[in-house]
Amino acid sequence: MCDRAQNCSRLRSNPPHAMATAPSKCFIVTGPPGIGKTTLVMRVLESLKTSHPHLNIRGFYTREVREASERVGFEVVTLDGRRGTLASSTVLSAESFRWPSVGKYKVDVASFESLALPELQVKEGTDLFIIDEVGKMELFSSSFFPAVLKILESNIPILASIPIPKFGRDIPGVARLRNHPGAAVFTLNTGNRDAIKENIYNFLVTLLSKH
Repeated sequence: MCDRAQNCSRLRSNPPHAMATAPSKCFIVTGPPGIGKTTLVMRVLESLKTSHPHLNIRGFYTREVREASERVGFEVVTLDGRRGTLASSTVLSAESFRWPSVGKYKVDVASFESLALPELQVKEGTDLFIIDEVGKMELFSSSFFPAVLKILESNIPILASIPIPKFGRDIPGVARLRNHPGAAVFTLNTGNRDAIKENIYNFLVTLLSKH
């Protein structure tokens, strides 16, 4: 599941075959851009919905917005299908000039918050939160990371994705989540994606069956 060169000390101490005793309730997928983090998260989600349709799963995911072959932005999508702008390189308005930037993209914090934050409220009966992703764009919202921390404190399982450090520098909020004592971090590459998907799915099934 983890290359020996990777920093997977938590996973080494809790090997994948010890699923019944795995202490983690926060499962984090990371890896370079384009490696398939969102795809893996959604594959796990679909498998859980098929095998355990009664589960109450809440959260959001992000995906690219393309025009022809060019990526022009990102949108936030709730698990019930509502969507809105996360960031765009094509929106030109007086308001958008005040939005924070990541590269060529302007981040629509208000749009993101209106969709994502209600999905991250800790409510009785929630079995699992999907948070894809905890990254630089999302963290422009001053309310987003406190909501993530409340979920961590609630002890409700989380499946999340985070970016890898860029040029060796980690985003403070991302680093805090990556290093959380209750987190198990899975680093994707092209050769391990299927195995990691199955491992995370099996961890979650075992964990959720105890609820």
